[in-house]
Amino acid sequence: MAKRLASHVTSFFEVDLTRIARIRARERATFEKQTGQKLTYLPFICRAVVQQLKRHPVLNAAVNGTDIIFRQQYNLGIAVALEPTGLLVPVVKRADELSLTGLTRTINDLASRARSKKLQPMELQDVTFTITNPGVFGSLMGTPIVPVGTTAILGLGAIEKRPKVMTGADGEDTIAIRTCAYFSLSFDHRVVDGADADKFMADLKASLENVGEAIE
Repeated sequence: MAKRLASHVTSFFEVDLTRIARIRARERATFEKQTGQKLTYLPFICRAVVQQLKRHPVLNAAVNGTDIIFRQQYNLGIAVALEPTGLLVPVVKRADELSLTGLTRTINDLASRARSKKLQPMELQDVTFTITNPGVFGSLMGTPIVPVGTTAILGLGAIEKRPKVMTGADGEDTIAIRTCAYFSLSFDHRVVDGADADKFMADLKASLENVGEAIE
């Protein structure tokens, strides 16, 4: 149904997550001791996604017949793979109201209860934008299907160290080891123009590559 309803297009960006990797390495032990939660890349990405959805509201919209509904809530669906097979997408409701610590707690709790099949039906409803993470299985990139009722879905590829050409302050090029991942954005081309999708991705990339040092 999703493929029949939406006109699917996918755009790919490479994102340098080295700054986040360094923040995690520095703060991870203290964060996990204080909160009892594992500090992963996903809360950083979710926080940046919400920031950019506010700037690019068409990516958080819905289609109703010939109408486009611009939603004021930011409910992130986080795809969770089940064992031995299957998939659930629990929803982080009002993600814009959560701090990095709050996002971490909520994501970890929903994922844990999804795997143990303890979610309530309401926790799988009202998604406005979805994030799927096939990179945890080693996938470099993919073309996820836009869920019905939304206009876009973000796919996260494997996070790994890569050699990158970096230009120094003196203009000289050097090869550096950077922590990178390919992000894909599948979007409904009936609603979202390619330029709008790429502006969203460019802003998301910039936000993640220049993330602030503070962990709230």
